Amino acid sequence: MDWAIPQFVGIPAPAVICWTTAHSDVHWANLTEPLRLLDWEGWGRAPEGFDAATLYAYTLFQPDTATCVRDALPVLDTPAGLAAEATVCAQLLQTVARGDNRALEAQLRTWAEELRRR
Repeated sequence: MDWAIPQFVGIPAPAVICWTTAHSDVHWANLTEPLRLLDWEGWGRAPEGFDAATLYAYTLFQPDTATCVRDALPVLDTPAGLAAEATVCAQLLQTVARGDNRALEAQLRTWAEELRRR
């Protein structure tokens, strides 16, 4: 975090207030109805709000859905959420630099700009 967030988001790494257990790969393909969370092979400890920030990242193509996710997961609008969002944004921008997630690049860069303003 101390290297990746400044490198890819352009802000100092926010202090992590609380580390919690995280799924670490929350996106729409890992959620079912009724609500179940699939695919736990990457779980571990992460900044509080990490899973919420990850789901938010995968809604960036759909601004209305992104707004709904932010409204439903208020942790994103807290200091802990800033650390989580900056971490996820940096991780995904790092994958873009390696040639993955290129379709999300513009949205991720816009998100990084928003994080810099917070």
